[in-house]
Amino acid sequence: MPIESDSVFEFPCRFPIKAMGRDAEGFPAHVMELVAASAGPIDHDDVQIKPSRDGRYISVTISFTATSREQLDTIYRSLTGSERVLVVL
Repeated sequence: MPIESDSVFEFPCRFPIKAMGRDAEGFPAHVMELVAASAGPIDHDDVQIKPSRDGRYISVTISFTATSREQLDTIYRSLTGSERVLVVL
């Protein structure tokens, strides 16, 4: 769901986005590529990877400097448009 126009964000700002999917090889890199396409290079220090309790799923949280609502909407659409990404928060 895109961020509404009456957003409380002031840009630029640090913004964390989390994507969850099956724990398959390359999933973290896939998420990083999708975010980097709009946010620029991602520093590995800004990435948190956490497996689910049962090990079948994985979450990737990336914190980056968001520059506009449009940028966040583009990243959200890229992530939700990927068949590998099951949930975006």
